[in-house]
Amino acid sequence: MKPYLLIDFGSTYTKMTAVDLDQAEILGTASSLTTVEDGLIVGYRTALEKLEKRIGQLNYEQRLACSSAAGGLKMVAIGLVPELTVEAAKRAAMGAGARVIGAYGFELSGAEIEEIISLQPDLLLLAGGTDGGNKETILHNARLLAGSELTVPVIIAGNKTVAPTVEETLTKAGKTCYRVANVLPELGKLNIEPVQAEIREIFLKRIIQAKGLDQVEKLIDGITMPTPMAVLSAAERLAHGAGNQQPGWGALLLVDVGGATTDVHSIAEGLPTEPNVFLHGLPEPKVKRTVEGDLGMRYSAYALMEHFTPKLVAMLAKLPEEEVINGVKERSSSVYYQPGNAGDERLEETLGYLAVKGATQRHAGKVEKFYTSHGISYLQEGKDLTTIKTVIGTGGILAYSQTGKKILTGVLADPSTPEILTPIQPQFYLDRSYLFSTLGLLAKQYPAITFRLLERALTQV
Repeated sequence: MKPYLLIDFGSTYTKMTAVDLDQAEILGTASSLTTVEDGLIVGYRTALEKLEKRIGQLNYEQRLACSSAAGGLKMVAIGLVPELTVEAAKRAAMGAGARVIGAYGFELSGAEIEEIISLQPDLLLLAGGTDGGNKETILHNARLLAGSELTVPVIIAGNKTVAPTVEETLTKAGKTCYRVANVLPELGKLNIEPVQAEIREIFLKRIIQAKGLDQVEKLIDGITMPTPMAVLSAAERLAHGAGNQQPGWGALLLVDVGGATTDVHSIAEGLPTEPNVFLHGLPEPKVKRTVEGDLGMRYSAYALMEHFTPKLVAMLAKLPEEEVINGVKERSSSVYYQPGNAGDERLEETLGYLAVKGATQRHAGKVEKFYTSHGISYLQEGKDLTTIKTVIGTGGILAYSQTGKKILTGVLADPSTPEILTPIQPQFYLDRSYLFSTLGLLAKQYPAITFRLLERALTQV
């Protein structure tokens, strides 16, 4: 036996998975409430006690963890043009497992600097200008940041011509800086890997200590990545497989519904599927993640309801509007809220369905009609996900609900919005044991074992 203990310190629950790498099997799982205020050690020990009652005490060869506790990895992205360098910076950050809590374009103002400080980010990504392009904006923003009270690390990923000057300006002001290659070296060309590698290194070196996670790190072998990055690693492993003997599942979409956010991950090229459709805008990464901070089941439930309107939520849940509003308020005020009756269960299901729907529609690409001398053509911005055949649901309500398939149908193409390129006829799978975040910790080091475990973890519905 070669036992490994895999831990996900989530914002609400600490989840544990014990695996035997020799037999490629799950030995057991357990979870407990995450105890940020009391220290993560309390939640860790409680979950471990539950696990040991089920499978006994084991001498684990490794204890690996990911974390989104204490708000996860919060970033602010600053660039030049919102549709270009700001968007490139956001994509780099989200693909590295960060939650982008603010995005700013053009020259920053003093008020915006104060706003950024008030957001209390863990990390700031400063981009702007293609290589050899605009210099003034990133220099202006660097000078304002240098004169501010901001104390978090800054990753510089802008115009290579002035990047050293930007670094010098910030360093002289006592700011901690990390300079990497330009995230948008030329128009239409993304270069997000250097930024993502730096984000991960800073997470391991600095953020863990800043959030008090270093206390629990003494009991394990390391918190190796943010939780969203672990989920993305698992999805990528399932899509790509583990060599010729284990071909992957191909293009897929994974939806992770949480209390504060709904994350959508796609592993797909997303190229146009029709001959008269032409790509427009920034190229999309094959491995993409988006985060919707207003589409969650608890903390952001009220924002979710407002986005779709109380009237629509009430109609879908077959409840009076007043009951819907009260139920959503109760959820927003307590991350531990549990539905208490059949009507409340329907409201829960409806909110889950709408969170999936809204997040997938934002993640997917869109087409816009335009006229040429040869007739009608279309511009596609973003990914075409219409031909995706595999959709996976993970996260609280999708892991535990008996109506998981119905909730997942929120990803389907909506006839009322034909311009949004969401899946048409996929197969649905559920991660009922909530294993993607923990198994993602093994995805790179043990690809074949991880692939087998992921396949077994999924239930087709």
